[in-house]
Amino acid sequence: MKLIVQIPCLNEEETLPATLRDIPREIDGVSKVEILVIDDGCTDRTVEISREMGVEHILRFPANRGLGYAFAAGIDRCLELGADIIVNTDGDNQYCGADIPNLVKPILNFEADIVIGDRQPEKIAHFSWAKKKLQKLGSRVVSRLAGVAVPDVASGFRAYSREAAMRLTCSTDFDHTVDHVIQAGRRHIITRSVPIRTNEKLRESRLFSNIGVFVTRSLGVMIRVYSSYRAMKIFSVAGLITASMGFLIGLRFLYYFFFDPASRDLHVQSLILASILLLAGFQMILTGIVADLINSNRSLLEDLSYRQRRDEEGPKHELGDPVQVRRTKQTT
Repeated sequence: MKLIVQIPCLNEEETLPATLRDIPREIDGVSKVEILVIDDGCTDRTVEISREMGVEHILRFPANRGLGYAFAAGIDRCLELGADIIVNTDGDNQYCGADIPNLVKPILNFEADIVIGDRQPEKIAHFSWAKKKLQKLGSRVVSRLAGVAVPDVASGFRAYSREAAMRLTCSTDFDHTVDHVIQAGRRHIITRSVPIRTNEKLRESRLFSNIGVFVTRSLGVMIRVYSSYRAMKIFSVAGLITASMGFLIGLRFLYYFFFDPASRDLHVQSLILASILLLAGFQMILTGIVADLINSNRSLLEDLSYRQRRDEEGPKHELGDPVQVRRTKQTT
């Protein structure tokens, strides 16, 4: 059983040593713990420090490509290295590495495929009142969209089984947290949360300059990812609402046309608006049908990609398929 802890880094020479020292090298149920540092265009001594502190694997990019890209590349490398469980943490020492055994325990017990560390944001002292409320609201919205209860969606401290890592994709270079929760819910990948501890804040976040930028970009990710799975529903609802408005305005015009001939010329604008809304609503519904067909093709491509990964990995890993193991347990 191999566990690899991946750490995406962008100039983390000051905080990385504390992060590395905090990672346990012996965990019950795990035979080997290794570390992968992802150099996302670092210009400081991050790589040198990683080597000095015994990091087994380093993945380097010549320039910064974004957290989402670095995360996805790290997952691919971990799979190539034969990881049975992949843990993602940050290089800023935000998360308590000593909680990794608790994080991976549900996967080792075949109770989950993805485990997300719950920082319990309302208890974090350096979070502002607004940030706490937005974190709570955002987690509720994403949980509703995904159909799974995740109290801290923005947490980057996560554990993935090999099976889950092969099934998930990254559709944004901004962040993977919202993306993967919605994907997990829509693909019925079993997801759990466990409480974790956080360390003292050592630096400001580099992912976003202010809370407004984070909210705006996260909303964009939510809409894009959710619409890719529920395009027909979204466009059909929008189309029906738009067409209904046009229909009602059209009825208003017909009323004046038949019962108030003297003022019918004053309501030609209503007829034009009704026609535009009806056409727009119909076009939205057609767009939803086309988007749904595109999404079906995307699902087939994702399934082919997953099967290719399974074929390339050769012999079964010790952890195997958690879903199949659970089914086996239930039948024995």
